[in-house]
Amino acid sequence: MGQKANTFINDLLKLIFNNTNIANLGDATGVRGSTAAGNLYVSLHTADPGVGGSQTTSEAAYTSYARVAVARSTAGWTVTGQTVTPFAAITFPAGTGGGEVCTFAAVGRDASGAGEVLYRAALTPSITTGNGITPNIPTSSTITES
Repeated sequence: MGQKANTFINDLLKLIFNNTNIANLGDATGVRGSTAAGNLYVSLHTADPGVGGSQTTSEAAYTSYARVAVARSTAGWTVTGQTVTPFAAITFPAGTGGGEVCTFAAVGRDASGAGEVLYRAALTPSITTGNGITPNIPTSSTITES
């Protein structure tokens, strides 16, 4: 079979990022969102974690770094057509030492450890981290499904 249709892509992105049900798929109740929506966790990476990588693959390691929780809701993510953007800038902890250049970001399931990467994207421009620098991913950043 070929590619997903645009309406289904939008439905799928809304299920993943906004916890919105997909109606009439399978049966009358469709594919249901979670009872407790929870969060997705955004990570920074110094290289592409790849299609088979985890959230720890090439993950940032500057002093004070931590993944950022973003709610699986319209308060966390804006889904328009085939595109997802953060509702607000995703701000990482300020560096207290070390430094590196982060060229990729990923959205995954876990706050720490080798969680599954759901989506990954190159950062343009890249983010330089270090002492006193507070990295952030602006609301103009996008994830596009195809």
